[in-house]
Amino acid sequence: MMRMKKGDVKIFYERLAALNPEPKGDLNYTNSYTLLVAVTLSAQATDIGVNKATKKLFDVVNTPEDMLKLGESALKNHIKTIGLYNTKAKNIIALSRLLISRHGGQVPDDQVALEALPGVGRKTANVVRNIAFSAATIAVDTHIFRVGNRTGLAMGKTPLAVERGLLKITPKKFKQNAHHWLIILGRYTCKARKPECINCPVSDLCKFKDKTTN
Repeated sequence: MMRMKKGDVKIFYERLAALNPEPKGDLNYTNSYTLLVAVTLSAQATDIGVNKATKKLFDVVNTPEDMLKLGESALKNHIKTIGLYNTKAKNIIALSRLLISRHGGQVPDDQVALEALPGVGRKTANVVRNIAFSAATIAVDTHIFRVGNRTGLAMGKTPLAVERGLLKITPKKFKQNAHHWLIILGRYTCKARKPECINCPVSDLCKFKDKTTN
């Protein structure tokens, strides 16, 4: 697999930006804390499923203090339709306690501090910092991992390798929105089983050898 040329990388992002100048994530939230909860719940779950579960939850929970007042049992009732809900409920209660004891009840704009919270990995921390604090992070999920490798944009054997590659080659002005554009491309066009290459706005720049024609 060949890597995409530097000049083509700029064109790649320009086209995605032209189609969607202000991309947004699909998860519903009210502030940085509920965003953290929503992203934590989204692991191995769909955004649609998470939004359904959190619709009523976020009517009563807006802060870590609210979550502790609600309690683990009631939280489970709200999120029981989401995969791994028992573990996720336990982690959310634990991270809420730590936010209060370590960070004054606020979500920190700090990668290490976020990753130290129960149930929060690198991808979740990157998403929260990008959306809540406008940090130029790129959270590599399965879609972005596939797009990076398939197109030749940034190849790597691990999500971290792809993340580092993307941060290195993505022009500064596109970094803030890059992960949104790449997720959208991977989720709706550059699909795992049958990519819709004929409808792809960057197909001519892509290095994928087995492009589909219909």
